[in-house]
Amino acid sequence: MRLDDALAQATTHLANHDVESPQLDAELLLAHLLGTNRAAILARPEQQLPPELLTRYRNLVARRGDHEPLAYILGHREFHGLEFMVDPRVLIPRPETELLVEHALKIASQMAHPPRIADVGAGSGAIAVSLAVHLPWCTVYALDNSPGALEVVTENARRHGVDGRVHCLHSDLLAALPGPVDIITANLPYVTTDEWQELPPEIRDHEPRSALDGGPNGLALIERLLTTAEPNLRPGGAILLEIGAGQGIETTTLALRHLPQTRVKLIQDYAGLDRLVIIETQTPNAD
Repeated sequence: MRLDDALAQATTHLANHDVESPQLDAELLLAHLLGTNRAAILARPEQQLPPELLTRYRNLVARRGDHEPLAYILGHREFHGLEFMVDPRVLIPRPETELLVEHALKIASQMAHPPRIADVGAGSGAIAVSLAVHLPWCTVYALDNSPGALEVVTENARRHGVDGRVHCLHSDLLAALPGPVDIITANLPYVTTDEWQELPPEIRDHEPRSALDGGPNGLALIERLLTTAEPNLRPGGAILLEIGAGQGIETTTLALRHLPQTRVKLIQDYAGLDRLVIIETQTPNAD
């Protein structure tokens, strides 16, 4: 079968199964199968797809038609300019989390000494590895309570050449951290249980619920982290928390309740929605 005919069939199948971007996904799946890119496929529509590859392609398209996330089928997702391996053991990195990385990089670059960073709920390692890549003088602890997730972090750290500075720890939040750090980052579950039940099937039926469901108000793990953060954070340090769009006021209140001697800032994303809470501790000589 010609490539353009295979793409047309795949696009129709995905559209009939309510996939959001059927043509793009059909092209990406075929490029993945052939080990090339979309441009190369579109440039040679008359090229023949052998029967064995056509069967494999149809299997990939069927998986996408069943709403398996494209990133899991392809096995990777780009984040902050880097390519990360992903599979069903970890949450797929989202563009909005890049805001947390950008602010963490800014804070770390202003510190007078090489920072020690703890990324809690590391998942794929998108945050931890990105920080290690862009801050070659820092040490990063990637903490997660899922052994499978830590295996993914380890692989992503190895792929980007920072496995010597990203230390994976099996941990309930900060429990396994060997000592205080300068920066704590966390993209913990913040979807409410009711919201989780209404998520699209790509998310609800395929991504790990433990990485999404934050309890009745979405803040169960975030509050637990805040209750244990103080002894794990050096003076002059900072905590960066990704939150849901409607959780800014409540998270700020929780931060001031558990860490009253801190400065708390609420940051909006590029859509104008609450997305990040930054909690900064005082330095020893601060007023």
